[in-house]
Amino acid sequence: MIDTLDVTRLLYSEDQRLATDGFRKFAETELRPLADKYEKEGRPPDRNILLELFRRIDEFGLVSGLVPEADGGPGMDRMTYGLLFEELARVWADLAIATIIQGHAAFALSALGSPVIKKKYLEPLLRSERIACSCISEPNVGSNVAEIRTTAVLNGNKYTVSGQKLWISNAVQSDFAIVVCRIDGKLTMLIVDRAGDCGDNYSANEIEKMGLVSASTCEVFFDDATAPVENLLGTSGGGLFQTLKLFETARVFVGLTSVGIAQAALDEAVRYANERQQHGKTIARHQLMQAYIAEMATELDAARLICQRALRLLDKGIRCDTQTSMAKLYATEMAVRVASKAVQIHGAVGITKAFPVERHFRNARILPIPEGTTEIMKLLIGRNILGVSALS
Repeated sequence: MIDTLDVTRLLYSEDQRLATDGFRKFAETELRPLADKYEKEGRPPDRNILLELFRRIDEFGLVSGLVPEADGGPGMDRMTYGLLFEELARVWADLAIATIIQGHAAFALSALGSPVIKKKYLEPLLRSERIACSCISEPNVGSNVAEIRTTAVLNGNKYTVSGQKLWISNAVQSDFAIVVCRIDGKLTMLIVDRAGDCGDNYSANEIEKMGLVSASTCEVFFDDATAPVENLLGTSGGGLFQTLKLFETARVFVGLTSVGIAQAALDEAVRYANERQQHGKTIARHQLMQAYIAEMATELDAARLICQRALRLLDKGIRCDTQTSMAKLYATEMAVRVASKAVQIHGAVGITKAFPVERHFRNARILPIPEGTTEIMKLLIGRNILGVSALS
């Protein structure tokens, strides 16, 4: 039997193959049992366990990978990082989501942080001593970052932050938040520590979801939270541009999360099709089943390759918001289709919790929404190709 993923790996460098093979073995033996455990419990790991998970996967560079050597990271290229990340998403998509947030917080602190910020926040994050969350979306603000309402007002040598954020990953477990807020009307990034002068600076509540149940998703409240002036991240008033640049990278990794989920669903479908007997033969020998598998494998390969193209463009420093939006659009919708077919191949048992395809379908269905919905991705791609915006 030809494994299309194994054939694709022949295109990778020897170092990339060795890295992914080593991590795959670790993920199967160490992470898969935990993925099953937290899925059954329907909750995310608590802070100390999540820190330990970050520490263990960062032995392979899954948290610090994009941080350059000068700032204490391995300076991994995005392509290699993406290959490892897909393996993580295939085994435990929920942890992959948490890792996106932690890893991209490290990347943002490295790229935008002052020496003081790097010492105070980046270094302990890289030692897996602290957890970050990124606070962008609000109850009435999703993809249009320019409408953010959370404010920070300077009082002496500290900012006072007020506002509500929504759909924030890792917030309950977090030690600090990178908050996109308005300072003097301009969007800016500001780091807010969880521990303030008078107790907790912000509160967070978990939101129950249909899928990715062991990935933390929260609403966060800043009620006169405080942050010193040196906690400004990047340039004052540069929050919009900085956020959009981070979106450019984050969208590819949401796409890769979907590729990992779809690969897991395809693996289960192939396994079941070769085991299930119907009409005197395995269902793998039925023409309709073979058509399903062919469609699933082809779409999956296309999504993987479109994500990898975006990673290579990002590595070259080429503006590629069209290509990253295409990767996010196609990969997330592909995963829904592939996981749905995997359920169909399983028949009645596919809708039960006794088989993992039910989980893969629920997880896949969530991802066309975060980091810009499918509809927003189409508008971004259309605007870039046509040169006019449908929103103006």
